[in-house]
Amino acid sequence: MSKLNIDQQTIKELFSNKKADFLIPDYQRPYAWDEAECQTLWDDIFAFAFPNNDYSEFDSENDEYFLGPIVTFKNENGKQEIIDGQQRLTTLMLLLRAFYCYFGNMQDENSKKTAEDIGRCIWKTDEFGTANKNKLKIDSEVSTDDDKDQFLSILKTGQVEPGQKSKYAQNYRFFLEKIEEFLRAFPSFFAYLPNRIMNNCILLPIEAESQDTALRIFSTLNDRGKPLSDTDIFKAQFYKYYSDKGQKEAFINRWKELEAVSDQIFTSISGSPMDELFTRYMYYERAKQGNKNTTTEALRKFYERDKYKLLKNDEILDNLESLAGFWKKIELQDDSFSDRVLKLLSILNYAPNGMWTYLLSVYYMANKDENDKLDDEGLYQFLNKLIAFIWAYAVLRPGVNALRSPAYPEMINIVNGNPIEFSEYKFDKHQVKTAFENYVFTNQRPITKSMLAWWAYSDADQKLIPIDMVLEIEHIFPRKRQDNERALQDKNSLESLGNKALLEKTINIRASDYRFEDKKKYYMGYVTESGKTKSPTGIVELRKMAASKDDYLEKDITDRTQLIIDSFIKYLADNGLLLV
Repeated sequence: MSKLNIDQQTIKELFSNKKADFLIPDYQRPYAWDEAECQTLWDDIFAFAFPNNDYSEFDSENDEYFLGPIVTFKNENGKQEIIDGQQRLTTLMLLLRAFYCYFGNMQDENSKKTAEDIGRCIWKTDEFGTANKNKLKIDSEVSTDDDKDQFLSILKTGQVEPGQKSKYAQNYRFFLEKIEEFLRAFPSFFAYLPNRIMNNCILLPIEAESQDTALRIFSTLNDRGKPLSDTDIFKAQFYKYYSDKGQKEAFINRWKELEAVSDQIFTSISGSPMDELFTRYMYYERAKQGNKNTTTEALRKFYERDKYKLLKNDEILDNLESLAGFWKKIELQDDSFSDRVLKLLSILNYAPNGMWTYLLSVYYMANKDENDKLDDEGLYQFLNKLIAFIWAYAVLRPGVNALRSPAYPEMINIVNGNPIEFSEYKFDKHQVKTAFENYVFTNQRPITKSMLAWWAYSDADQKLIPIDMVLEIEHIFPRKRQDNERALQDKNSLESLGNKALLEKTINIRASDYRFEDKKKYYMGYVTESGKTKSPTGIVELRKMAASKDDYLEKDITDRTQLIIDSFIKYLADNGLLLV
C-alpha cells in the first residue's frame, strides 16, 4: 500500500517550513487564473478575516478557512513537485508578495514581524530564520509557459515591468490595488488581514511517495482553480518515460506541437482538445483489443490500466501525431484528398452524432501506409458506406448511444483488415421508406441538416463547400407565406425534406420570408441599385431551381421529398446495406 503524508496546515506552516521547496514541473499547464478568480479569492478571504467588515468579530483561535488540497511528491532532486494545486499555490504566492511590498517598509513592531513572517513564506531562510531574497521557495519549469520568468521576477523584486501583460503581472497588480483599497479603509487594522490569511487559512498538503501515487490521488480530487485534463495526466507519464530515455527536450517540443494542432482542429468539442485526440485514438487501441462492449470506459481509466503501460512506448506518440495530422488535413480540406473524398468528408461534418469520427480514426490508423496516406478508392467506398448507414440508423433508431452497438464490432473488423459490412444491421427497404416518409424533419433534429447536406452533394455539379462556411436550413416555401396564404393543404409539407435546403447564412437572412419569385434573385445573385454585386448561393440545386421555376408549390415539395427519399434508398442499396 502506498504511503501518504497528510497533515492539515496553515499557509504559514506550509510555506515557511524550512524544507518547503516547491516545483511546478514541465508537464503542468501554464498559469491560468484570471482577475475574476482572484476577485473571488479576495472576496472570500476578506469576508472570512473581517466578518461583516468588522475585525473584532473574528475568532483567531477557532476560525478556519479551507483553501483546498495541495498534492505533491518529492522528486529525485528533493523538490516537492506539484501535481494538484498549482494555480492556487501560485496565486497565494503573488498575494503574499503584494502584502510584502507594503509591510517590508513599515517600521512599527507588528508590521516588521508581519513582514518577516511573509518573507519566510516566499524565500528560503538561513539558520537564523532570515529570508534570503535570492532563493525563492517556489520555482516553475512549465514548458509551455512563456511568462514563467515574470512570475519569478515578481516574487524576487516585487516589481512589474511596464508593458508586462501576463496573467502573473495582471493578478499581481490586482492584489496591489486591493491591498491599497484595504489600507485606506482599515488603516488601524492593516496587519490583521495578512496575519489571518497566513495563520487561519488552511491547506491540506498531501505528499505522495511517488508521481504515480500523486496522480492517482489527483484523479479523486477537484481543483478549485483550473483542473488538469486527462491528457495533462498522460503528459506526466510521457514526460517520465522520455526523461528516462534522455529525450526530455525533444518530447516537450513534440507535445507542444501536438497541443497546438489539437487546439486548431478540435475547436467545437466541449472538453479539452487533447482529450478529444486521445479519445479518437482510444477507439483504435480498443478495437485492437477486440473490445466491443457498448459501455465505454472513461478516458483516464482506459489509459491508466497496468500503470499506464499503453503510454510507455515510442509508437504511441508517433501514432497520436499521425492521427492529429490526418484530422488537420480534413479540417483544412487538404488537396492530398481527392475532390470526391473531400465532398464526403464535408457531408460527414453534418453527421447527426460524432461516432463517425471514431470509426474514421480507426480506419485511418488501420489502413494508412508508411507515408500516412490512405488508398483513395478504399477511403471513398468506406465513407459512402459510413454515411449511408449512420444516416439511415439515425432515422430508424434515434438515440445518442444507439450507434454504439453496430459501430464497435465494425471497428474490430477494420483493424482485422476486413471491410465494414454492418451485416447484422442491414435495413429493410419498405421499413426505411415508411420511416423516412413518416419522420418529421424539424430544424432542431440533427439528421435534418445531415440529409440536406447529403442531398446537396448528390448533384454532380455541386462544388466543395468551404468547411468554415456557415449554412442554415432554408424553407423554400417560407413559413410566413403559409401563415399569410394557407396555400399548403398538408400542414406537414412545410417541414418536409422537399421544402428544405442548405443555404449560406448571409443569403438565408435576406431570402427567408420572400415568395419564391422574389427569392430567385438571392439564389442566383444580383446587382444592387448602387451597383454592388451580391454573390449567388454555392448550393447548385437552388440555382438550378431558380433558373427553371417561376414558383415553388406543394406539388414541388411533394415531388422533391419523394425524390430525396427514393434517392437515399438507392444509395443504401448501392452500398450493400439493404436486405435482399
